[in-house]
Amino acid sequence: MVQAIVTDIEGTTSSLSFVKEVLFPYSARQLPGFVRVHGQQPEVRRLLDEARQVAGGALDDEQLVATLLRWIEEDRKLGPLKGLQGLLWEAGYRQGDFQGHVYEDVPRRLREWRERGLRLYVYSSGSVYAQKLLFGHTRFGDLTPLFSGYFDTGVGGKRETASYAAIVRELGLPAAQVLFLSDVREELDAAAAVGLRTGCLTRGEGPTVDPGPHPVAQSFDDVQP
Repeated sequence: MVQAIVTDIEGTTSSLSFVKEVLFPYSARQLPGFVRVHGQQPEVRRLLDEARQVAGGALDDEQLVATLLRWIEEDRKLGPLKGLQGLLWEAGYRQGDFQGHVYEDVPRRLREWRERGLRLYVYSSGSVYAQKLLFGHTRFGDLTPLFSGYFDTGVGGKRETASYAAIVRELGLPAAQVLFLSDVREELDAAAAVGLRTGCLTRGEGPTVDPGPHPVAQSFDDVQP
């Protein structure tokens, strides 16, 4: 029996286009001015210094911003970049520049599952901070109270089996009692390899998903934990 559900965000709870066409372009537009104005604040400076180390060169801030913009375009899964994007997106959410997108079936089913006693978690390549911002600012209200915890690539890459083993250890449950939902076959394969149950979301966005052996759901209404 499933005791916990771990869900991906992009393409699973939320539109692919929201991330690609709203969040990423917003962070790219705002980044240069943000660094100029806030670059000496301790948290921002720490993230910039970490990004400079990843870049592997003695870059000044202008050169570093150019590198960060390239990383955004390439959708690089790098901690300091995700941290900076989270700060930029926080400003956007708070200013009302956009809301976090979730499909209408998501809050309804999350509430139903929570009422049944299931523990709900998020695992996304976006930072935990960015995850909380998205679910905290939706047209359905603040959804963060529904979740028991969040995971990002600090636990490991999403296509690595060790990441899901670490999540299971953190949850303190047998792997067979954890259901992982995603729209990416390789992520589902990695989760299944350590014994998690899986569900492949095929919401009709982007390229056709190859679900492989994983149960298919077109929405959360099709998921039966």
